[in-house]
Amino acid sequence: MIVGAAPVFQVKLQERRRYERFELALPGRFMLYDRLEYPCWTIDVSPAGVGVIGLHKGDIGERIVAYISQIGRIEGMIARRLAKGFALEIQATALKREKLAQRIAWLVKRETLGAPDERRHERIPAEDQQTKLRTPDGREYPAALIDVSAPGAAFNVDAAPPIGSPVTIGRTSARVVRHFPGGIAVTFNDQLPVQVLDEDAKL
Repeated sequence: MIVGAAPVFQVKLQERRRYERFELALPGRFMLYDRLEYPCWTIDVSPAGVGVIGLHKGDIGERIVAYISQIGRIEGMIARRLAKGFALEIQATALKREKLAQRIAWLVKRETLGAPDERRHERIPAEDQQTKLRTPDGREYPAALIDVSAPGAAFNVDAAPPIGSPVTIGRTSARVVRHFPGGIAVTFNDQLPVQVLDEDAKL
């Protein structure tokens, strides 16, 4: 028993370090079982959970779908109630937790060290949403959306149309502005409306 206890203890320590909470105040909104949306602000965040301030607290164990600015869509359940809100336990795959960890680390670095954000518009992580890229010659390629903002988006795709060439992403017309390993970035011919970005960045 003693021999087996050390590794378990080490794993628990690693998990606590891995899911350290950081104080970040980010605006957002969440939806409860009644399918009504309520505004909120985060108190602290981690890939495992989020502390939230909101006018509506919900019930312990209730499922939550939330959209947090600069983090994106998260799901989970209310683990405990706070004085002015609640603690949300995030339910996600290991891959999504890793992505959340990377995003949170970047946000913390920007807050504490003033790391520059070269993008003028907020980009929303899109969880590798699957879509199609159509080139001017009529060919179609499977594409995985990396992130999206009102003026443009980035994709993993097995195609590299020339920069400046017109393309269609799903039903959205755009043009290629950048190549990177494994994908491309595009700018939309018309900026996406906010309601489109709010619906899990679907194109």
